[in-house]
Amino acid sequence: MKTKFFSILITCFVVSSVFSQSSLNNYKYIIVPNKFDFLKEKDQYQLNSLTQFLFNKYGFEAVMEGSNYPEDLSRNRCLALESDVLKDSGMFKTKLKVELKDCNGKLVFTSDVGESRDKEFKTAYNLALRDAFKSFEVVNYKYEPNEKITALAFPETEAKKEVTQEIKQLKQEIEQLKKDKETKVVAVEKTAVKTPVVKPEQIAFKQEKPKKETVIEGFSNVLYAQEIQNGFQLVDSSPKVVYRIKNTNLKDVFLVENESAIIYQKDNNWVIEYYIGSVLKQEELNIKF
Repeated sequence: MKTKFFSILITCFVVSSVFSQSSLNNYKYIIVPNKFDFLKEKDQYQLNSLTQFLFNKYGFEAVMEGSNYPEDLSRNRCLALESDVLKDSGMFKTKLKVELKDCNGKLVFTSDVGESRDKEFKTAYNLALRDAFKSFEVVNYKYEPNEKITALAFPETEAKKEVTQEIKQLKQEIEQLKKDKETKVVAVEKTAVKTPVVKPEQIAFKQEKPKKETVIEGFSNVLYAQEIQNGFQLVDSSPKVVYRIKNTNLKDVFLVENESAIIYQKDNNWVIEYYIGSVLKQEELNIKF
């Protein structure tokens, strides 16, 4: 009877391990939070960094919450499991366990409870976490794409499509204006007449006083970016809203609201390009995000 009971128990354990392995293999990434609920500070005792390290050690690709996510993960958060470390109550022991949930909050995996009797918090948490991660030794994780999960990539919204189309159109117009300008310059050079030589004594020199730049005391030319829906508003130090800019799919490129203009970053400087009639203008802006 006992032999039969142990056989059933071992079979259940093997089936559970195989199921967990199969489920985990469907996910490409693990997202590690930068703070656990039972601690007061981000990455306190370097426990979050250690969690990321241990996931990578056991073959997973772990990314820290809030970091620059890979492109496919940015499009489809369901490619990742969200990890958490929970603290169990214990009188003389520090007990930790690791949980993994999918993008819908469904529990996919729970580790065994790791324990430590050390009295110093940092050492105790470190040892207990490493003990809990022993559960991943038998998982033998290897990513195997699942069509149901990879098909969940967020489609591009109509608004984003419109913004992308506007940017393409603006770029085409800018390129065309540049070509037209180059053509005009060549034509002027070909038809230019020879400038008559003027003797120095015929020139009446007039010394002009340099123009003074108007400066309002207590104000600066810095524009401060304040986040609003779908973008930012740029205000000066008065404060006055100078521009409202919209996000685009391109990095560091914004559309200026109600203007035929874009703002983008070039050589670590912010530049605004706009039209006055058919003439393209370009100015540098001092923006603080």
